[in-house]
Amino acid sequence: MTALELAAAVRSGERRARDVVEEHLARLDAREGDVHAFNLVTADAALAAADAVDAAVARGDDPGGLAGVPVALKDNLCTRGVPTTCSSKILEGWRPPYTATVVERVVAAGGIPVGKTNLDEFAMGSSTENSAFGPTRNPHALDRVPGGSSGGSAAAVAAEFAPLALGSDTGGSIRQPAALCGVVGVKPTYGRVSRYGLVAFASSLDQIGPFAATVEDAALLLEVVGGHDRLDSTSIPEPAPSLRAVLEQGVDGLRIGVIDELTDAEGIQPEVASAVEQAALALEKAGATVERVSVPSAEYGLSAYYLIAPAEASSNLARYDGVRYGLRVDGPDTATMNARTRDAGFGPEVKRRIMLGTYALSAGYYDAYYGQAQRIRTLIIRDFDRAYDTFDALLSPTAPTTAFELGAKTTDPLSMYLSDVCTIPTNLAGHPAMSVPFGADGSGLPIGVQVLAPALGEPVMFRVARAIEAAAQ
Repeated sequence: MTALELAAAVRSGERRARDVVEEHLARLDAREGDVHAFNLVTADAALAAADAVDAAVARGDDPGGLAGVPVALKDNLCTRGVPTTCSSKILEGWRPPYTATVVERVVAAGGIPVGKTNLDEFAMGSSTENSAFGPTRNPHALDRVPGGSSGGSAAAVAAEFAPLALGSDTGGSIRQPAALCGVVGVKPTYGRVSRYGLVAFASSLDQIGPFAATVEDAALLLEVVGGHDRLDSTSIPEPAPSLRAVLEQGVDGLRIGVIDELTDAEGIQPEVASAVEQAALALEKAGATVERVSVPSAEYGLSAYYLIAPAEASSNLARYDGVRYGLRVDGPDTATMNARTRDAGFGPEVKRRIMLGTYALSAGYYDAYYGQAQRIRTLIIRDFDRAYDTFDALLSPTAPTTAFELGAKTTDPLSMYLSDVCTIPTNLAGHPAMSVPFGADGSGLPIGVQVLAPALGEPVMFRVARAIEAAAQ
């Protein structure tokens, strides 16, 4: 059953929320040892929450649109009193004193958090191999990565441990693992979903979004968690859009552009490029006008991102100093204690990005590197705006390839960074984008097609995504 069907069954009394949660926990117990999607499973709390939902139904109350639906939470979303690690040793033992707004909204709608999912440390990675707690494996092929950094959330949905999950997307960290795991993943417009309670990586790029098995379920979860939040200064001051209501409006009359620079980029697997072409043909058959479009500066997105994101990370991660949070390694003085703590607490990829970001922001290099990257960011925004003057939505691959083998890219950071070449430009622009499963390669590994839209263009984006989903069935 889909999340929407489960919630309807629980709200009507046809099914008990406790039974739904127990079924998913049993499935999790059976396969979690192989997949390792979770850092922490909160089974007792989930069953207690399910009992509360059942009690509300028995009283005649409506528990909400997610009534009884298990939801997996990425382990960089704060939950009061529950360990939140960001898959890093440096947050060892830390229990947040507050809960992220998105989690509060899930619970208020009757959703049942079942645990905290594994990720690349502080969301820095594209394979969920940079975790202090070991890698997550792709449920479709246990020798393959699930993508990253939200690989645990994507794997949890793909393995049917939970119908829904939340992740964060800084440069593709929802969409890329969604593609590799064969599920739907959505990065909303920057500011559409509150970031309050999300442990920051790069604050001008981070955005929380849903994972789901279907486009309609993703729309349901985005409707629940979206909307203005006074606790987030970057939150857009308007309610969440109605998305499920537009899903069946179709694409007749829409203009769709296939992005040259992302579809024809070097390293795109032929089967992935073919899937985008087939999706475009399906949209054309459904009534859309489909043409090629150029977004020239998109090819520079990767270079700009790997200056801007590390620069912001070096600032955000300065707070982990052995004094206020988690791990502390003692030393004879404060400076030594701080250095020892950060050396022991951070993994190699986090250290790499902190050093890169600090260098880019340093005196004498700021204008040459960080300043130039911000100029490229402006060019990307302008080029996308020009494309959207003509097209209602855009199309591209989500990831250059299907899921690669565990360990295949861990010794080659640049090769790993290229996994996000198709998703990064949208984060730099602040626009919404989502990945929709569309077929598989010759090995049976899922392929994702990316739908992009202008800022606040989620309703049109979901219409296009629903049409692609229908064509893939």
